[in-house]
Amino acid sequence: MDSTRNRFDVAIVGGGLAGVVALACARKAGLAAVVLERQGRVGGLWRDLPAWQDIQISAADWTLGDLPLQGVTQPHILANIEAWVQRFGLADGIRLNTPVHRAREDGAGWTLTTPTGEVHARHLVAATGAHNTPVIPACSRTASTVSEFHSSALRDPGLLTGRDVLVVGGGASAFDLLDLCFQHGARRVVWAYRGTRWFVPTFKPKHIAGSVRGFARLQASGMGHEQQSATIGADMRARYEKFGLTDILPTRDFDVRHDQLIPGRPGMLAHYAAIERHRASVDAIAGGTVTLSDGHRVEADVLLWGTGYRVDLSYFDPPAIASIRTLEALTARCGCIFRSLDATNLYFPGVGLDGIGSAAWSYSLLCRSIMSHIRGTARLDNAAVGHKVNHFDIVHHLAPRDPGSYPPDTWPAHYRDIALNTPDEQPYPLP
Repeated sequence: MDSTRNRFDVAIVGGGLAGVVALACARKAGLAAVVLERQGRVGGLWRDLPAWQDIQISAADWTLGDLPLQGVTQPHILANIEAWVQRFGLADGIRLNTPVHRAREDGAGWTLTTPTGEVHARHLVAATGAHNTPVIPACSRTASTVSEFHSSALRDPGLLTGRDVLVVGGGASAFDLLDLCFQHGARRVVWAYRGTRWFVPTFKPKHIAGSVRGFARLQASGMGHEQQSATIGADMRARYEKFGLTDILPTRDFDVRHDQLIPGRPGMLAHYAAIERHRASVDAIAGGTVTLSDGHRVEADVLLWGTGYRVDLSYFDPPAIASIRTLEALTARCGCIFRSLDATNLYFPGVGLDGIGSAAWSYSLLCRSIMSHIRGTARLDNAAVGHKVNHFDIVHHLAPRDPGSYPPDTWPAHYRDIALNTPDEQPYPLP
C-alpha cells in the first residue's frame, strides 16, 4: 500500500457521531484526516444497538445541524448520521471494515495497526465512545434456564410478553427495560438495584422531556453550579414525591457536575406500584431461580441486565490508557476536558459529551477546538477539570483557550443569544 496514502495530520478511531463530526471539523480546518471504522457502515455503537433503543434527549438536541431526525429510535439515528456523511461528502475520508488493533506512539505522533496495514498520524482522536463495552456483573450460574440479555442485546422485546422478568440496574438502561416490560405485557416485573440514578419523573415521552433548553437558560442567567444543582434537584425531589417514588431517591443530592438529566419513563411510572423492588444485586442463578444479595429468591424466565457499559481502550499500547475501564477514570486522566494526560497529541471527545447537553452541537464545539489546537491557533492546557463540563459551560471553558474560534469581543453575546433565543424545536446552529 502506498505509504503516502497512510500519513495524516489526524487519525480518528471510530465512525460514530463523534468520529463523523471530527472528520468534518478536520476538513474545515484544512487538515488531512481519516476515520477508521471497524464495521461496514458508519454509526458506531448505534450500529450495534437494537431498533427499539432511542435517545435520552430531544430530537432537536440530537440532530446534526439542519438534517432533522425522522424519528428518535436507532434506525433514525443511523439514517441521520449517514445523511450527514453524504451531505458533506465525507465518505472518501472514512475507511470501513478497518478496526484498529494497536495504537502506539512513535517519534512523529501515532502508528495505528489495522488489518490492511499501518496508518500514521501526528494526532489521534479516539472517538470510540465513552460507553462502548456492555457490562454484565459476575455471578455464579448452575444449570440456568433463565434467558439473559444485556440492554444492548435484546433484539426482540416481544420475548417479554407473558414472562416473569427480572430487571437489574439503577440507571437509564434499567429504566428503559422496565418500560419495555410493560409495553410488551410481561406477566411479572421484578427490579433489583444497588442504587439509583437521578431522573426526571414525567409522563411525557423522552424525546420531549429530555430537552436541555431549560438548563441552557439557567446557565445563561448566570447561575453557578451550586444554584443550578439546587434548582434542578428541588424540582426533581418534588416530582419524586408527586409520583410516589421517594423510596428510590438517590442517596446523594443532585449535582450537575457529576450527574446527568435523565428523562423519566412513562410506562415505568404508570405501573410503578406493580414492580416488585429489591435494593440488591444478583448473587447466583440456579435453574430458573435468581438469588439476590438481600437473600430473596426470584423465579424468572428472563433476566435483563440494565447495568450499563465500560470504556474499552485495550487497543492502546500505553498501559496507563489501556487499563482505563470507567468514564470517571478517563475523565480524571484528561486535561482541558478531553486532552489525554498520559500521551501526547491524543484526544477523547466522548468525555466531553457525558454530561448535560446537545449531542452533535457539543461534539462540534469540542472537535473544532481540537482541530484549532492541531493547527496551532488554540492552546489546550493539561489541567484536569475533575467533573463534567456541561452544555454552554463547554463554550466558557474553551473560549479563552481557542480565541480563533471564539472572537473575544463577540462570543459572549453570540452564545448567550443562542442559549436564550433558539426555539426548543430548532437545533442549535453548528459552528
